[in-house]
Amino acid sequence: MTYGPETEARTPASDPAPDAGGVVARLSTLDRFLAVWILLAMAVGLGLGRLVPGLDSALSRVEVGGISLPIALGLLVMMYPVLAKVRYDRLDTVTGDRRLMISSLVLNWIAGPAVMFALAWVFLPDLPEYRTGLIVVGLARCIAMVIIWNDLACGDREAAAVLVALNSVFQVLAFGLLGWFYLELLPGWLGLGDGERLDVSAWAIAANVLIFLGIPLLAGYLTRRIGERRLGRERYESRFLPKIGPWALYGLLFTIVILFALQGNTITSRPLDVVRIALPLLVYFALMWFGSFALGATLGLGYDRTATLAFTAAGNNFELAIAVAIATFGVTSGQALAGVVGPLIEVPVLVALVYVSLAWRRRFTSRAASPYGG
Repeated sequence: MTYGPETEARTPASDPAPDAGGVVARLSTLDRFLAVWILLAMAVGLGLGRLVPGLDSALSRVEVGGISLPIALGLLVMMYPVLAKVRYDRLDTVTGDRRLMISSLVLNWIAGPAVMFALAWVFLPDLPEYRTGLIVVGLARCIAMVIIWNDLACGDREAAAVLVALNSVFQVLAFGLLGWFYLELLPGWLGLGDGERLDVSAWAIAANVLIFLGIPLLAGYLTRRIGERRLGRERYESRFLPKIGPWALYGLLFTIVILFALQGNTITSRPLDVVRIALPLLVYFALMWFGSFALGATLGLGYDRTATLAFTAAGNNFELAIAVAIATFGVTSGQALAGVVGPLIEVPVLVALVYVSLAWRRRFTSRAASPYGG
């Protein structure tokens, strides 16, 4: 969580495993009160959306191809510093870890959608619009914010970069197919009704991936390559990275304010519906994160990659989920509201899980247990 020189120089193989108190003691003021800043950002966004007439409409018009430019800007600013920290020459140590790669694919593309489908039907059997919206959220695997949650929890940056790239490829290839399976085919097989049709093109998903991952990934890679060539690795990590590090949190807070300003009126005008949607989401995040963390620990992945596995499995691509719900069912639909409630619950829950992760960090050794860092 700290962005000082001692953190920039850490690597999965050499980082000590201090207890949570030791980590917190080294945090800057910005990092130490992160949960407070995020809750304030959410409150400010909700307040602006509720109190400033026409703000949500004005912000929603600033988009290209269904992608909100203010949110895109915030995510780019948020992700760039983290991706500039990645040591790209170490990525082969991640791709060679088959336990990590296979576990991530299974958790993200088999377990995650299935768990959300089951929870949506258990908690919302009488609310088909919200149920469909939650299933869409479960299909959209995280490729953006998970990078900062992983970094705050001192996870393996290189592993996070590889896994979100892997999720991106599968998102383009599998999102539409899984939408057909879980919304049309499976409900019929189980005698639950006719289901819903999800109208989304692979090109729209590819554009989402390009904007929210491709651009900051390219910028981070080029910054690392050029920076190391001119400064050397030690000076790049000890001098340059600490200067851009805080911008990740500035971008995160800006994104949260804009996101909740866009949907503030919708959220605050339907509080009981928000509660109904929030309950299965809370259970989902708990099951996915703790289950993934337990799996990583059982497989002996070490703390760094266990934390990365847990956050990449628990997070969702709310930008894609909201865009698909609005494009398919309309901006005032229940499906769109379910997508909007996703980050309302996900942001504070995953911030809390960052602190849980750090508290458990002392139980692990970050020294690699295998030639691939597992």
